[in-house]
Formats: sequence, structure tokens, C-alpha cells
Amino acid sequence: MLQQKSIANIGDANESNYKFLNIHTMKTNEELQKDVQNAIKWEPLLHAAEIGVSVKDGVVTLSGTVDGYFKKTEAEDAAKNVAGVKAVVEKIEVHYSNGFNKSDNDIATEVLKGLSDSWSVPDDKVKVKVENGWVTLEGEMPWNYQREAAKSAVNYLAGVKGVTNNIKIKSEVHDAIEKKDVEKALARSWALNSKDVNVKVDGTNVRLTGTVSSLYQKEEAGRLAWKTPGIWSIDNDLVVEYDYAFME
Repeated sequence: MLQQKSIANIGDANESNYKFLNIHTMKTNEELQKDVQNAIKWEPLLHAAEIGVSVKDGVVTLSGTVDGYFKKTEAEDAAKNVAGVKAVVEKIEVHYSNGFNKSDNDIATEVLKGLSDSWSVPDDKVKVKVENGWVTLEGEMPWNYQREAAKSAVNYLAGVKGVTNNIKIKSEVHDAIEKKDVEKALARSWALNSKDVNVKVDGTNVRLTGTVSSLYQKEEAGRLAWKTPGIWSIDNDLVVEYDYAFME
């Protein structure tokens, strides 16, 4: 399990003293499975009995049936937050009772309304396609938070069985991306040791390399980097590394 030991009282009182030292202890497949099950159990919107969890060498497979797409994403996020999870294979199916099943036309209408009601989603920037309950979002936006808000507006709608977010970022900021600005954004997060993340800037593209201890940390680094003005794309090549005792 990932443990955090504060080193805040060592040496002079400066910013570096408030970082955290990550200490890894070896996990078996069974221990990681239990950690993921507990993470899911503590999610208020989920019932642990709905979600099956299997683990092999850091790869977590989630299975089962839920009655809402948002439960599917909550379970996936809970698993990603567990230290030692290298990848999540998501096999959860969404099944609605008859009263909540909706036609694709009805779902599309509600998706458009949800996007329109969101303050963070620019008007008339998103094209919507719905096929067998699966929603696909397309278009261009200047900021990643707007892209994420568009998906969030869909997650809780009844009838939705899945979402593909194909919205692209095309920043209206034309200033050159500064590597130091990305590094500062990463350094502000308590969840990351920014020294483990290498940043390379090429025009409007940012590439992240290095190692982290969980899938959550990898995705958090990407989210933080996206906050830098001028970015059009990010290659998140961070590797999740953890020590395992390969035992069944």
C-alpha cells in the first residue's frame, strides 16, 4: 500500500519541506483486489455487490451490471485512485429498467439540453450522435475544462449507456507554451512528486514521461498540464510503476 510520510518539520520552513515522501510496500494480487473492492465500497453511489473485481499484476478488471452510466464511471474512477493500479479493464454493462429505457432521439434531446444548461460548455460547439444509447461528442473547444464539462453534462442522464468524447482542443491562445509553466502546474499538486515527471514541449504539444505509482497520478498529471494556456494536445506517456509480489 502507498504510504505517505510528512517531512514538513525537517530543515528550514520552505516549500520543499511540505512535499511528501512516497514509500512503497509490496502488494500481492489479493491485497490490491481488496484495496479496489474497499475503494468501491466507500463510494456512496455504488453497491459493492454490483461490481466484480479481479486483479493480475496491477491490471484491474471490473465487471458486473449497473443501472446508470454514472455508476460505471464512478467505479472506474475509484479503481484508478488506488495506489498500484497500472491499468483498468472495464467490462461493466449498463442496464436500465423499462421505466428508464429511452429512444436514441429522446437521449439526444436530453444531451443537447444538458449541454445548453452547462455554463462551462460554449454554445453550438458540440455535435452529438446517439446510437443504441451510446453518445458520441464531437467538435472543437479552446479549453480542456470545457471538454470535460461537456462529458460531465451527459454522465448522469437516464438512458445513456456510454460516452465517447471526441471533442478536440484548439486553443485561441497563440503565445508559446513555456515548459516552466507546465512544470509549475504539476508542482502545485499534493498528489504528485513533480520531479518524477519530465516535460517536453514541441509547439502546441506537451509530452509527459517518467514514472508514477497509480493510474490516478498519471491522469492527474495530464489534467494539470492541460491547464497551461496554448496547449492543443498532450501525449501522456507516464508509466505506472509499483512493486508486486506476484502471488495468487
